[in-house]
Amino acid sequence: MSIAQTPEPPYTAVIFTSFRTGGDNGYRVMSQRMVDLASQQPGFLGVESAREGLGITVSYWVDDASAAAWKQVTEHVIAQERGRAVWYEDYQVRVATVSRSYGPSGAR
Repeated sequence: MSIAQTPEPPYTAVIFTSFRTGGDNGYRVMSQRMVDLASQQPGFLGVESAREGLGITVSYWVDDASAAAWKQVTEHVIAQERGRAVWYEDYQVRVATVSRSYGPSGAR
């Protein structure tokens, strides 16, 4: 995985932080399927993820409407339900508007 290449702001970031339960229980396969499926959705810009105890996944969308539409995709709804029931001990979802983005490769 690499740092997502995003356009000039503004755009929407969906920040998902979580603590997992023990065991895989199908998580790895579903997690990759969600990345693949999200990348096919209108308005998807990219995703970044890291896990070491606390997991953080940030998906980027052209706007809030695109992010909200992703939340309603049937296969994603099923993954959310499984997450609540099996994979996550605790989690939080935050939706934000990115107003500034910069890094060593130059301001965006």
